[in-house]
Amino acid sequence: MKRVYRVFCIVVAAIASTISMLIPRGEFNWLLYIIFYCLFGVINVIPSIEAGKMRTSKLKGCINGAELLRINLISTLIATVIWIVFFFLHVIGSYHDGVATWGISTIVIFLTSMVTYWNGVIRLITCSSQVGIVSKTASYFWGWIFPVNFIVLPGMIKNAEKEAYFENNKILLNEQRRMMQICHTRYPLLMVHGVFFRDFKPSFLNYWGRISDELIQNGATVYFGNQQSAASVERCGAELAERIKQIVAETGCQKVNIIAHSKGGLDSRAAIARYGVEDMVASLTTINTPHRGCEFADYLLSKIGQGVKDKVAAAYNATLSRLGDPDPNFIEAVTDLTHENCERFNNITPDSSKVFYQSIGTYMSRPSGGKFPLNFSYHLVKYFDGRNDGLVGEKSFPWGQRFNMLSPTGPRGISHGDMIDLNRENIDGFDVREFYVQLVSDLKNMGY
Repeated sequence: MKRVYRVFCIVVAAIASTISMLIPRGEFNWLLYIIFYCLFGVINVIPSIEAGKMRTSKLKGCINGAELLRINLISTLIATVIWIVFFFLHVIGSYHDGVATWGISTIVIFLTSMVTYWNGVIRLITCSSQVGIVSKTASYFWGWIFPVNFIVLPGMIKNAEKEAYFENNKILLNEQRRMMQICHTRYPLLMVHGVFFRDFKPSFLNYWGRISDELIQNGATVYFGNQQSAASVERCGAELAERIKQIVAETGCQKVNIIAHSKGGLDSRAAIARYGVEDMVASLTTINTPHRGCEFADYLLSKIGQGVKDKVAAAYNATLSRLGDPDPNFIEAVTDLTHENCERFNNITPDSSKVFYQSIGTYMSRPSGGKFPLNFSYHLVKYFDGRNDGLVGEKSFPWGQRFNMLSPTGPRGISHGDMIDLNRENIDGFDVREFYVQLVSDLKNMGY
């Protein structure tokens, strides 16, 4: 039925574009003109019957926008071929019509094409999150021009449709298991950010992207670390300890399950070991944390001149102050991530027998698997630390009673940023939101 309706829409759009050539004007034929232009209006309102299956208006917009662009590409191509055929028939004398008619036909083809094109493009620009900004920009300014349309639009159509079906299936899955509350752990979650970022509540700016909302939909209670983004491990550890005490005191939950990304894992270990919250933490899960530091950080700090370091630090500190850090210290934060400092930290930071520790690591299969700047830093990290996620080498990830190295099934791998849904990107072969749902579900099954 889906394909039949698609063919119907394409045929209607193609005939509406070329009707003045296909059907001579006459008293009765005006009725056909009216019928086809009414049908053309209908397909612009309802371009896809699949949209009715989508659970949100945005996903409906993705499906309808993609279908309109497909109709636009194929029907415009058909209309252009018809125009060329009739033009040559006119030239060789087999078909006679006035020059004005050819001009009108050209204008009609252009106008009908623009209706389906802009109807589709505007829907995709406003509704799709997975169609990239480059494609959206190209489609807005040049996508209606041949042959740019055949270069840009097929990829947009594919990505928008893939997004719609993927997100719709996630909504359906969450609806099916809502009563199960598979992420409703005994103790609430405390999600701890890494270096140079802060926790923000609005979903778009949240350090954890779409992850925390997905966990909440499946029954989790989520809090955020709120520690400074650029300070030493010890200072951040002390702040996290105060945050944990606050949550326990306000909620009476007794303990929390910490899920910490990057440097946040070191901050959390410091909080547990030295700042009086050992009995208030049930588990610590570290995600892509440099437990043994980054050797490339040692190299950079030793080779970059003090003047350059001071300038970079001043710029970062000024920006982080505006974002809410009371006392940011760029150099302090970076220094604590070196191999030398992490080795010293590990020697004085024993794990608690009262806390369950586990760790997760990932790697990029190739530099292009990460967004800027990870695609550049990948080579430098690989030289010093081997296989890596764009920032941290794989030998630095393992910590605790259990370690899981995620092996990507797709060609790009899984970057440091992918593990916090930094770019809100749906990655082929790895659903980061479902990964965290299953991670927390596992904690629940373990009694945490």
